[in-house]
Amino acid sequence: MTPEVFEKLNDYMLSQMEDAAHDREHIYRVLYNALDIASCEEGVDTDVLIAACLLHDVGRREQFADPKVCHARVGAEKAYRFLVESGFSEDFAARVRDAVRTHRFRANDPPESLEAKILFDADKLDAAGTMGIARTLNYKGQVGDALYELGPDGIPSDGAGDSKNTFFNEYTIKLRRLYDRFYTKRGRELAEERMASAEAFYEALLSESRRPYLAGKRLLEDILHDE
Repeated sequence: MTPEVFEKLNDYMLSQMEDAAHDREHIYRVLYNALDIASCEEGVDTDVLIAACLLHDVGRREQFADPKVCHARVGAEKAYRFLVESGFSEDFAARVRDAVRTHRFRANDPPESLEAKILFDADKLDAAGTMGIARTLNYKGQVGDALYELGPDGIPSDGAGDSKNTFFNEYTIKLRRLYDRFYTKRGRELAEERMASAEAFYEALLSESRRPYLAGKRLLEDILHDE
């Protein structure tokens, strides 16, 4: 890929980025992760991979406006149209489209090509570890989701049974389950390096969230009872 082609793809990506949790630096981290993984694989079409990494989140604007929209599917079609209109071959554009369409964490549309699997792993790496937690907290703040909700006992829930899209719920149903979903050996290795730090952060945050309720709430009840 020439510098000129890279800049054309990069400029289009930058024109589509508005979500702070999926900003340009997220795109570059995914790209760099992908190239790391690709260096351990044979037969990778790096042009397809680079294009797919740069364009994989161009549908985020549409999903942010309407949460029912799948950014991967919308973004795949946007990427395809942009590439064809920019003079890329239909075959190249289709291969990028397929990688973008299947990069999301969904069981019913798994990645098939090597480039798509590498993109999937690279994107999931940025959702792993403490980086993934920081990005999730950033996104939750943007959309107004709570950190936690209270369980039947009046104590912050661990997230497993939450009725709302809290951070603790996101961690238990998605982030915690990322680590056995990687397609490449290098991706799994990099993910395993991040797993312990994410779990430690979650456990510490859960403990600190519950402590005031366990101690202070009882003290308040004693004071109100005495009055």
